[in-house]
Amino acid sequence: MNPVESAIESAAGLSQLDRLTNTFSDPSRTFEDIRNGHRSWWLPFIVLAIVSYIFFGAVSQRVGFEQTIQNQIRLNPRAQAQMAQATPEQVQKMSSFTVTFTEVMFMASPVISLLYAIVVAAVFLGTINFAFGGRAAFPDVLAVVYYAWLPTVFQMFMGIFVMWFQPAESFNIKNFAPTNPAALFLDPATASQTLYTFLTQIDVVTIWTLVLLSIGVSTVAGLKRSTGYITVFGWWVIVVIFKVGSAAAFS
Repeated sequence: MNPVESAIESAAGLSQLDRLTNTFSDPSRTFEDIRNGHRSWWLPFIVLAIVSYIFFGAVSQRVGFEQTIQNQIRLNPRAQAQMAQATPEQVQKMSSFTVTFTEVMFMASPVISLLYAIVVAAVFLGTINFAFGGRAAFPDVLAVVYYAWLPTVFQMFMGIFVMWFQPAESFNIKNFAPTNPAALFLDPATASQTLYTFLTQIDVVTIWTLVLLSIGVSTVAGLKRSTGYITVFGWWVIVVIFKVGSAAAFS
């Protein structure tokens, strides 16, 4: 490709479908395109929303939200203690409220994910620009976040597949796909909650997403790839420490 053709392609940019597919085959090209000003992220937003609703429907049909909540109570000693002390009427009210709340959260998941993406993008933007002297813009980082989240599509489909081959009583909404050592080798009902929580963080899809975020953040900020890894994995370590510490404190 000669310089003129390269300049024309850079100006035109990739289509969103091209950026989506390149996220898996050539992520650097996707994030370079975002840095060149092509920041639209509605396609990954729609894809993630559709797959989350498919997952929502599978949980509703195969497990049921009442059973899902009962499973979580069974895996939580504190929740079991609260239920044991409550009257049957209180138990019924709490169960009904929790089921309704869970259904509403699932239905509102695209909006919730958008708010979460905004927070994540703001954190990465502040870190990469102010701590490392990057030149990223907020719309760039927000687009990076949504494209980097695309691997979770595979996690949800894997969760759906597994869901149809296990008893409804075994479904764990907090760790539904066998993509980490905790899901593969530990029983959440009997394992140490501290160890279980730690091993859930060593997740294949999570690491894949973190790598994509690292590439994307460093690219749109105009910095070395290593700076992106320090930024993203540094925050991940902080989150893991917080989750494991909370599990240790409340188990």
